[in-house]
Amino acid sequence: MGIKERVAITGRPGVGKTTLIERVIRSLPLSAGGIIGREILVCGHRVGFSLIDIATGQEGILAHIHQRIGPQIGKYTVNLDTLHDLAIPAIRSAIRSKDLVVIDEFAPMELVSPDFVPVVKLALASDKALIIATHATLDHPLVHRIRQELKLFRVRLNNRDRLVEEVSAFLRGIEPPKDSR
Repeated sequence: MGIKERVAITGRPGVGKTTLIERVIRSLPLSAGGIIGREILVCGHRVGFSLIDIATGQEGILAHIHQRIGPQIGKYTVNLDTLHDLAIPAIRSAIRSKDLVVIDEFAPMELVSPDFVPVVKLALASDKALIIATHATLDHPLVHRIRQELKLFRVRLNNRDRLVEEVSAFLRGIEPPKDSR
């Protein structure tokens, strides 16, 4: 299938960006690779974030409140090894061998690695279909470029279910209908 569409997903934390991306991936007849981020919850409280290699299922801790070695972002300490040993190789592998490259998400925690921005630029330079989730308020030159060059979908509580079909249709090359409220 010759899908080469590119999508940026943005929205506030906890609104359902990752769930939307996972549902879109399942709806498409494409091989997907890259990374998905998940919250780590203990007794209903977020204590960290993990990253999952979509192609292999390998998982690593991106950041945690109880980790002590690494850069600090808010109350979380970022695990640079997960970025270097899992996330960056997963994105590179997806660029080489998958139909769809997923980067969930491009946010402050990922930016602590000087090697993360170049791999995102590599994905943008590729001819692959692409989904990149961006932190809603991140002010970074590459985020501005992503929001300008890719079709931008803003996820909110009242549109997240409808967006699964709209994003899937766009990635199939079908222009979604204008706001269908």
